[in-house]
Amino acid sequence: MRNYLLILAMVVLPAVLTAQGMVRGVVYGDLNGNGKMERREKGLPGVAVSNGREVVLTGPKGEYALPVGIDNIIFVIKPEQYALPLSEFNLPRFYHIHKPGGSPQGYKYPGVAPTGPLPRTVDFGLLPSEEKESFTALVLGDPQPLTREEVDFFNRGIIDEIAGIGGVAFGISLGDLVWDDLDLHLPYLEAVKRVGLPWYNVMGNHDQNYEARADSLADETFEARFGPANYAFNYGKAHFILLDDILYPDPQGKSRYRGGLRPDQLEFIANDLRHVNKDKLVVLSFHIPLHSTDAEEFGLACRQQLFDILKEFPNLLVMSAHTHLQRHNFYGPGDGWQGSKPLHEFNSGTSCGDWHKGELDERGIPLATMYDGTPKGYSFLCIDGNRYVIDYKAAGKPDGYQMHIVHPRVVPLNQRTGAQITVNFFMGHMGNQVEYRIDDGKWSAMNHTEKEDPAYLEQLWRWDSSEELLPGRRPSSPQRCAHLWQAAMPAVPTEGLHTIEVRATDMFGRTFLQESSFKVSSPKK
Repeated sequence: MRNYLLILAMVVLPAVLTAQGMVRGVVYGDLNGNGKMERREKGLPGVAVSNGREVVLTGPKGEYALPVGIDNIIFVIKPEQYALPLSEFNLPRFYHIHKPGGSPQGYKYPGVAPTGPLPRTVDFGLLPSEEKESFTALVLGDPQPLTREEVDFFNRGIIDEIAGIGGVAFGISLGDLVWDDLDLHLPYLEAVKRVGLPWYNVMGNHDQNYEARADSLADETFEARFGPANYAFNYGKAHFILLDDILYPDPQGKSRYRGGLRPDQLEFIANDLRHVNKDKLVVLSFHIPLHSTDAEEFGLACRQQLFDILKEFPNLLVMSAHTHLQRHNFYGPGDGWQGSKPLHEFNSGTSCGDWHKGELDERGIPLATMYDGTPKGYSFLCIDGNRYVIDYKAAGKPDGYQMHIVHPRVVPLNQRTGAQITVNFFMGHMGNQVEYRIDDGKWSAMNHTEKEDPAYLEQLWRWDSSEELLPGRRPSSPQRCAHLWQAAMPAVPTEGLHTIEVRATDMFGRTFLQESSFKVSSPKK
């Protein structure tokens, strides 16, 4: 309420009026869902509304006022127990674009057409909806089709599995919805529409306008098709913030773009969180991870500013994608993080996997195993109050497929050979417990290591050793996997078929079992 009164007081300042205008409106409960505020429908107090930088709360009758310039998107931050109206593609409609002159001209992919002057009021109707504190969200990293054929791979390889899924509240895509050809945004939307859920989208580096001369203008096509690139919403007891964290052109001049946030984006985050209860779970979703080791890495100074804004919130999760591998990053005092416990970033695997590359399955769809050996797939973010669990689902595999095991298929009787048992535990990280046993023997601990996944190397070797061209595209070169465990293959004293059983416990305390088999034979003389 205090922020609302301060903004209203700004109306009397001539400097503000000459520099910019004011947008006013009402947030109300749209009881019949017709998008019009009618006599029996009431304004909703205490709802956050933003212009992309400032955030104010509505007054007693749902009224708000915000400064507005010539390039703003005004949006409501959905409160819990309310839903948003949806577009024909199930995109939430929670914003009004104000660009009187439209987007810059000359872009290959057009942006927003001129919107003209502000309406007298910009109102937002919210639909009353029961929301439970325990819910699940579906998360996709990098769908990233380059061609119409790859849209088909996405449709058949991912969307067919999740179309019509039940028990899920909404979906989020973590950027790189397409790969530079922004005309593919529409086929992407048609595909995701089939899931049948409200869908929120993050902008990736391959979703932006590379003709832009300033970072603030690189999202013009994204805004025209998806709405604001920086926004927030509440669901249950969780608060979600979705951000465009690509700086283009690279302010350091070292790469095409760089991970980071502009000052106005950092202000939006800080202003938004002033209205968020510190007991809530805050989930930040963006494309480029906070941890990166290449030329496009997230700027450390910007990361520190973000850390300083977030540090008072004890319940946090960061979700990113971009890397086409899967790992968990944890930030502590050595990284500049001063929160009460380590900050967890889930750097999600991707739905396109290794950019739709690799051998084709029986349906003609690329396996596209990521170059750390993680299968392509998608995630379920399961939230209960301010706690969360993340499940990774490998596309085309049973729910219980959480690791793969590499080992010799045949070993000599009662001899050690120096061979290794290697486990890629897709949702694992250093510090997790991974054990193995032979048949019903004693469980033995495996050692965490970071190296190239031998199963991925085997796929690559099949490609490179083939004397004929294989269909599809060669997989990418391998990278070190952050979730590998190894143990020496033991000597086994009896011939015949034997079982390796692996038991892995994730960061959420859940244990997964998987088996594989091998043969023991007497050496030939």
